[in-house]
Amino acid sequence: MKKINIFFYIQILVLSLPRFLLSYVIFDEGDKKPPYFVGKSMISKEVVKEIVVKHIQETKIFLVDVKVGSDNRISVEIDSQQGISIEDCVAVSRAVEAGMNRDEEDFELEVSSPGLTQPFKVLEQYLKNCGRQVDVVKSDGQKLKGLLQQADNDGIVLEVATKIREAGQKRPKNVMQTVALNYNDIKATKVALTF
Repeated sequence: MKKINIFFYIQILVLSLPRFLLSYVIFDEGDKKPPYFVGKSMISKEVVKEIVVKHIQETKIFLVDVKVGSDNRISVEIDSQQGISIEDCVAVSRAVEAGMNRDEEDFELEVSSPGLTQPFKVLEQYLKNCGRQVDVVKSDGQKLKGLLQQADNDGIVLEVATKIREAGQKRPKNVMQTVALNYNDIKATKVALTF
C-alpha cells in the first residue's frame, strides 16, 4: 500500500488557495451571471485581424495569419507580391500597438513574413507563387511536385511530370500533365526549395 504524503497535499492546497481566492469573484446568488475570473483576459484574434486589415487595406500587403496564444502572445504574418521589408513589419506592429490598450491587456507582439518552409494559408500566397515549383500534399497523403500554373478561388492548376512507359520502350518517359486540384483536396502546399 502506498503512503500518502498528507503534508504535500496540504502544502499545495495552502499555496494555491490564495491565488484562487484572489482570482475568483464570489457573486450574489440573486445575480444570474456565472462567476468569472478577475485578471487579464485573452485578446481576441478577430480584434487583431481587424486592426491589421484596416492598416494594410490601402497597401499591397496582405494578411496571411494571426495567432493569439493563451498567454496573449500575438503572432501576425503578412506578405506581398514583392515580399516584406522590416519597415512593413514595423508599421504593422505600430498599428497593432496603437489599436490595443496595454493597460487593459498585456501582450507580446511579433510581426513577420511567413517562412519559406511554411505551408500556404491564403489565396494571395498561391497567386504570388504562380510560375514557381511547389510541393503539394493532397488530403489522401499523395505528394505532388510541379509548376504552379494558376490559382483562383476554387483551386489550383499544377503542371507535373509523370513517368509513362510506352509500349515497346524499356524506360519510362517523363510526360508533363496538367492537374487541377480543389483546395478541399489539398492538405498543404509549400514552395519547393531547390539547392
